Amino acid sequence: MVRISAVAEIGALLGDAGRVNMIAGLLDGRALTARELAALAGVTPQTASGHLAKLGAAGLIVVERQGRHRYHRLASAEVARMVEAMMNVAQRETTPRTVRVGPRDAALREARTCYDHLAGRLGVGLADSLQTRGYLILDDDGGAVSPAGRVFLTEFGLDLDQLAGGRRAFCRPCLDWSERRPHLAGALGGALMARLFDLGWIRRVGGTRAVAVSVSGESGLHQHFGLRHAREG
Repeated sequence: MVRISAVAEIGALLGDAGRVNMIAGLLDGRALTARELAALAGVTPQTASGHLAKLGAAGLIVVERQGRHRYHRLASAEVARMVEAMMNVAQRETTPRTVRVGPRDAALREARTCYDHLAGRLGVGLADSLQTRGYLILDDDGGAVSPAGRVFLTEFGLDLDQLAGGRRAFCRPCLDWSERRPHLAGALGGALMARLFDLGWIRRVGGTRAVAVSVSGESGLHQHFGLRHAREG
């Protein structure tokens, strides 16, 4: 049973704008130093160290050591999902319906990372394509791949048996912050994004969560998924 005090502790931690900025800065799955997170939060390194200690004690972040350096990252995909959900609620409660929702940055709206899977118009488009073609079934609680979908995704280079055998949820919907419709998350969503990076169809836009589509990616996304997504530049 979840302890109410633990829920209250997490709520109190995320009631501080500096700590929320740090958590949000880790939503793209990267591991950052305390100094980098301090810059994101707009606080001193000393203040950042205090914030990070509290977030670590609550199990929201973990520390990875590499030589003399310490890198901080989100503890799990569940933490990322919680923060994205909070952003959805905050945007809905504070923004009139007539105002465009989600991030103001056009690049983030087009395509971005959501922890280890794709979000934005590209992420939602991929989920829509897989469902429209009968390859994927998503509902409120999870998802499943059809026999035809197994053939398609295997030929695309994904090892579905390995993904399904892990401890992580195989596939599930994740409500997109800007599109307000689901994109694909879970192990399958993460593997699909990794495959697109490996193919060189997408690349990270330095220092942000934004993702740009390459020239080959524009062609590949159209050929394999029926998507017409504007390429970088």
